[in-house]
This record gives sequence, structure tokens and C-alpha cells, in this order.
Amino acid sequence: MKLTLIITTYNWPESLLLVIDSIKLQTILPDEIIIADDGSDKKTKDLIIKINNESNLNIVHSWQKDIGFRAAKSRNIAISKSSGDYIVLIDGDMLLHRKFVQDHIAAAESGFFVQGSRVLLSKTYTQKILAEKMVSFSFFSSKLKNRKNAIHSKLLSSIFSNKKNHLRGIKSCNMGFYKKDCTNINGFNNEFEGWGREDSEFVVRLINSGVKRKNVRFSVIQFHLWHDENSRISLERNNIMLEDAINNCIQWCENGITSIKK
Repeated sequence: MKLTLIITTYNWPESLLLVIDSIKLQTILPDEIIIADDGSDKKTKDLIIKINNESNLNIVHSWQKDIGFRAAKSRNIAISKSSGDYIVLIDGDMLLHRKFVQDHIAAAESGFFVQGSRVLLSKTYTQKILAEKMVSFSFFSSKLKNRKNAIHSKLLSSIFSNKKNHLRGIKSCNMGFYKKDCTNINGFNNEFEGWGREDSEFVVRLINSGVKRKNVRFSVIQFHLWHDENSRISLERNNIMLEDAINNCIQWCENGITSIKK
């Protein structure tokens, strides 16, 4: 199984650098890394070029014009460029436990998508992390807001992970799925612009198509750098599209991956 890791980002190269540094420490490296860039300036492009010149990661930079928050389309463009059988989505502010990729490979299961959780880092600790370029954390690290999520345990994961279809806790910042399941529903819905619900609507259509949810605990661990919240101005509109997918059992979105110009 070839695994593609897709990282969403927008104008925060300092954070993206640490995310990539955490990838370098993985027990198993992803076969492919694609940066889903929602219109960052030249600093992000220069960073990726520098990393590619200095490492063996060979990161693909997938960029779209900055005309507002368009995470759904940014992910679709990256997915359309991917060659992996299995895709793991993370955000450019998520530092990865060293077994993150290994755990996602172990959790992958035909007929399911994987939903992981995250450990929240405080504002002051995030500032320290960025200043000192820290990338390794554990249950014992200071100033963790939900410390239990930092426990890495194969035994606890086998006990507390479950297979239940619901929308609570859906986060595309830590999600894995087979590419064929994604393309079967035409990926994310490009109609979603502005923050919120594009990941939940994507999951609704996955579930409607027969792909079930697998919630993984005490594994696939990531650490979320603190940042200001995104604007919720588009949330009401996006909620309407989410409800439409739920109420009408929608599987396919017209404006999805197939709408991306190659």
C-alpha cells in the first residue's frame, strides 16, 4: 500500500517547517508528501524548495490562488496530484508522534475511513515550541490541554477504538482513507468556502456511499499548535450544505475532484 500524506497550509511556514521536521522522525516515512497550499506567499514555496534540496523527502507543492479560505478545493487539487493508494490528511500546524504514519498504516482497513484525535498545545507552549523548534512530545510534556490524548498504547487503542458512524469529532486534520473511496464520491465539495463543515460533509457522503467510520484512540497521535480561530462568517451557509447532504443521502458532489483542471 502506497501512502500519500497531504498537509494543508496557509502562510505559516514556521509551523510547516516543524511539521516536516516531525515527519523526518517517523518510524515509517510516507511514500509521498503533498503540501495543499491555499494561496501562501513566496515564503512557503521557498521553504519547500529548501527542504527538497536538503533532504530526500521530495515534497510536492500543490498551490492555488489566494481568494479566501478554500480548504476543500485545496485538498482536492492535492488529491488529484497524488499517486498513493491510501491518503492521510493533516494540517500544517500538527506535529506528529514518531509512530503517526506507522499507526495509520496499521489502522487502515478496507471499507472504513480512520478518524484520529489531537493533543492541544497552549499558547505559551506553542510560542516556546516555535522559538526552540521543538518537534518531539509525549504524555509527560508540559502545558498539554487534553493530556490523555498523548498516551500512545497499543493495548488501550485496541480497547477504546471503535467503529461508530457519527459526525461528532470529525476533523480532517487527522483522517485517513483509501483514495478509491474518496474518488468514488468525487472528493471534497469545492462549493465549501470559508471555514467549517467541508470535512463533515465529505464524511457524510463517504458514509452514504457505504464507507464506515473507524475512531482510533491512543494511536495516530498529533500535537496541535495554538493559533487564533478562523472566521466563522461562512458557517451558516456551510451548515446548510451539510444538512442537505444528510437529509438527501447525497453521495456524489458535482463540484469536486473531477472539476479540477489538470
